[in-house]
Amino acid sequence: MAEKEMAAEFLREGERIDDLERNGYRIIQNAGRFCFGMDAVLLSGFACVRPGETALDLGTGTGIIPILLEAKTKGKHFTGLEIQEEVAEMAQRSVRLNGLEQKISIQVGDLKEASAIFGCRRFDVVTSNPPYISGESGLKNPNESKAISRHELLCTLEDVVRETSRVLKPGGRFYLVHRPFRLMEIMGMLHRWQLEPKRIKMVHPYADRSANMVLIESVWGGRTGMTVESPVIVFEKPGVYSREITEVYGY
Repeated sequence: MAEKEMAAEFLREGERIDDLERNGYRIIQNAGRFCFGMDAVLLSGFACVRPGETALDLGTGTGIIPILLEAKTKGKHFTGLEIQEEVAEMAQRSVRLNGLEQKISIQVGDLKEASAIFGCRRFDVVTSNPPYISGESGLKNPNESKAISRHELLCTLEDVVRETSRVLKPGGRFYLVHRPFRLMEIMGMLHRWQLEPKRIKMVHPYADRSANMVLIESVWGGRTGMTVESPVIVFEKPGVYSREITEVYGY
């Protein structure tokens, strides 16, 4: 399809189509609202969806995580749940743009009601790149869509963990990306909702800098025992991604 025809069919005012450099997939984004970041890419590389498994992404935004997981894994089906109707509709157009309607579905809904929407014990895998900042902390972005994505205005960490615990099958896996400054709170919350942490991986912008992200895998009803994996170093030097980022995470 010619670029102009594609734009006319799939794009709305203020939107653009970006190349994901995976399977020829593209994604529709609106810089005035919210664009995906490296945290979503890292989560899609950290998560494991096995052949025949189904996955749910809570607070899917642009749909980036289901699209990348479909490209990187052999999962059977991927669902994204997003509360903002305009953002969800944009993600649905990205799914159609890539011809993935049989593999990915985007649903409008509140993640606080995920278990009511989908039913309990429905998914093998849940992923989430939730708002990092508690609702009463930090400066809120004046752009409502961006503020919702970054601040706990419409959901809290416990909402995400509680609903994950309810929709996961026994032994199902939860993959979360968050900020290290909330790590103790996260661990306590996971334990409270029967999600046993199994793998943890810190992400550092440079080798000599403190971690600014953490990736966590937990298992519903899993046994005690966690592995702290070697950290991810994002940049070798300013503007140059590390080999791990380019090869493993495919950024």
